[in-house]
Parts: sequence; C-alpha cells; structure tokens
Amino acid sequence: MRARKRFGQHYLTDQGVLDRIVSVVALREKDSALEIGPGQGALTQYLTDVPCRYVGIEIDRDLIPMLERRFSTAQFINQDILNTDFLALFGETKGWRVIGNLPYNISSPLIMALCNIVRKDVDAIGDCHFMLQKEMAQRLAANPGSKAWGRLSIMAQIVFNIEMLFSVSPDSFKPPPKVWSTVLRLTPIIEDRLKVDVPRLDRVLKMAFSARRKRLANALKPLNIDWQATDIDPDVRADNVTIDQFVLLSKIAGEVVSEKH
Repeated sequence: MRARKRFGQHYLTDQGVLDRIVSVVALREKDSALEIGPGQGALTQYLTDVPCRYVGIEIDRDLIPMLERRFSTAQFINQDILNTDFLALFGETKGWRVIGNLPYNISSPLIMALCNIVRKDVDAIGDCHFMLQKEMAQRLAANPGSKAWGRLSIMAQIVFNIEMLFSVSPDSFKPPPKVWSTVLRLTPIIEDRLKVDVPRLDRVLKMAFSARRKRLANALKPLNIDWQATDIDPDVRADNVTIDQFVLLSKIAGEVVSEKH
C-alpha cells in the first residue's frame, strides 16, 4: 500500500532502526502501550510480541483491516490522534507507554496535548518515545542560549524530561523524507513548576518570543513588570531566559493584572 502524502506517511523499513527503537522502548509484560500511527505494522509486530495491552490509533481507515488481520489480539482505533480523548482512552490504567513516528504537522499540537494530560494526571503516562523530524526534536530538547530555544521548548520541558536518543537517516523510510529524524524519550516530571498558571505563562512566552530580537523589557513592556523585584536582566533577549525565570515573570505578570482589576 502506497504512503499517503496528506497523512504525512513515511514508512520505516530499516531493520536496524526498528531493532534500536524496540531496545530503547523496552516494553515489559503487563505494560499498557499506545502506538500512534502504526501504519503498515513495521514496529507493531515487535510491540505486540510482548504480553502487554496494546492500542494502536491510525488515521488511515484503509490500513485498519490489514492491521486487525495481522495482529488479531491488538486493539486498533481509526481516529485522528489530535481528536483523541486520552484520559477516556487510558481509563483507570496508569503509566501508559506512548510510541509513535510522528508526522511534522501533528508533532507540536500532539506534544502540547500530552503536556495537558500530564498536568491533569501526572501518573497517566509512564513515558513517550517518538520519532520526529530532527528540527522539531532540537526545539523540544533545546537549552537557553540556542536558536532552537523557544515557547515549545519551555512548555514541553515544564512537564517532561526530554532525551535525544539517536538520529535516523531519510534512507530508513519509504518514501524517504527530505530531512533527518530523531528518536526522543519524554518522561513526565513532578515538580512545583507544574503548578504554574499555564495560560499566563503562555501569554508571557508568546510576547517574549514574538519579539525575540528585542530586549526582554521591551518585548514584555505591556505587562509593566517591576524588574527590580526580579534577578532577571531586562536587557537580555528571550533566547537567554531560563524556564524558572519565565515562570517567575508569569507570576509577576499575573500580580500586575490582578492589581489592575
């Protein structure tokens, strides 16, 4: 079956890469595994070898009958992952292992959706192993001071520890994409900063990074921040501001808004 461009399908065919993914995921007996986009089942055949609960969500309805024939004990759902109610799917089961080769166009909204799940129930997800375009992986795992550092990096790293595991060449897929890919591991974290007011933080981040070449004080000028109440240099740019500093700014910005009302 041909890959469909509208679904961003690139089927992984490299046996060495498949073996490596299986090794780093390391499914255990009685795990609950969710595979996003099983496609033609290249990775599914190894995930379902382990005696665990397996659910695959596949947007291409034409692939579902083939998957159900090949893996009769597995559960497949024909659905857009971005329309999935994860907490309803997970039910009472905790520690889900989430795996997928993600198309570029769904990567960012899906990561944000998973961040929301962890904020609602930090025990719902055990870990995630995703193959992403290398550029997206670099954005997720970026550090302050790099060009990749931005809103997505911060929103994801508030919720997940992010590890870049290994790179995958375009030749490992059919049809080959135009870019390299990277396999990442995301592990939920439990810290006080999970309690941050997310809409407020997101507002600060959008303002800061939409004017990332400006001094931070200028980018956030509408918030009327008292910079003397922080240890943050108002002359730095957003690229060099840490997560904890942005969290502090979001709290101060919230206090300013509260005072006005």
